[in-house]
Amino acid sequence: MEKMTQRVKEIAMCLGAKSVGIATTETLSEGPPSADIRYVLPGARSAISYLLPLNQDHIEPYLKKKDRRSYELDNIRTSTLVSGISMEIADYLIQKGFPSAPQAANIVYRTDTPNGPLDEKPPVSHRYLAVRSGIGHFGLSGNIITKEDGASVILGSVITEAEFTPTKPLPPEENYCDGCRLCMASCASGYMSPDETINVSMGGVNFSYSRSRHHNRCDYVCGGFTGLHKSGKWSTWSPGRFPIPEKDEEFFPAIINTAESYQKRPREEGGSFHFLIPGNRIEFTCGNCSLVCHPDKEVRKRRHKMLTESGVVVQNPDGSREAFSPEEAKRRIAAMPLEMRKFYEIIPDRGEEKHDG
Repeated sequence: MEKMTQRVKEIAMCLGAKSVGIATTETLSEGPPSADIRYVLPGARSAISYLLPLNQDHIEPYLKKKDRRSYELDNIRTSTLVSGISMEIADYLIQKGFPSAPQAANIVYRTDTPNGPLDEKPPVSHRYLAVRSGIGHFGLSGNIITKEDGASVILGSVITEAEFTPTKPLPPEENYCDGCRLCMASCASGYMSPDETINVSMGGVNFSYSRSRHHNRCDYVCGGFTGLHKSGKWSTWSPGRFPIPEKDEEFFPAIINTAESYQKRPREEGGSFHFLIPGNRIEFTCGNCSLVCHPDKEVRKRRHKMLTESGVVVQNPDGSREAFSPEEAKRRIAAMPLEMRKFYEIIPDRGEEKHDG
């Protein structure tokens, strides 16, 4: 099995993976529910964990609001490749006599939780497999980070009944995350708790990262329903200006209340599909917490500055988007016909507009 362990790692690398590791039921023992690989394959003994980096050339133009589509296309294609590699490895192992289950890169959720897929609980966590097998560290954000590519990576995994040799976690002292909190400062939804930490133990090894608030926060902002930061000075690539709530329980109603407006906005070429999004069509508008994070702290600072000085996005009638100063963006929104303006913000009644000056 040592020879087979090396073989599957070699297959992943030949197919495009940059780093590969192995976790087992023993090394994942006593972990959270989504670290239990037997959930997807009752006889599972091992998990192959690997990652592919995103193209760094597309990140800063995206953060500057100069080019959205290049990053979106790279992310989609990289995620598709990751899922394909999982299938290739699983098929190889099955032909060798080892039942195996490939795991998609994203957008697959458990159906047996109280609210089914709406709870957005993965069958197995790529992140837990990644840190325990030693292909990355947890950053404060909860994203997986590497010393070469920061958090700009896509994770993949294969669950198998083959009993492979596990790889060791990375030494904690090699983790470049210094708690700078630029990931939090780049998130308009407040998804990461600033004062609560998650502590996870798997196979006797401890890991920690910031506790995530309700997934609806990320759904509302990263999903593109809205994107204007509470400061009013910058936005994500979403042209929505609907208010971002303070409390977790207010986010799902906000999604419901803006779903019709979201669906009626003009669409650009491209995008991806997500079965939980109204209309099932989704465009990449955020991901800032992972894109700002870079091993070089000066690059992190520069990227955060790019984001917060990128302006506010406004959508044109043809679906294209442009970023303007906060003042100019507000003027352009106000000049829209009411039937179009309501797709992006709450329209005050005439009395309120007059009272506001």
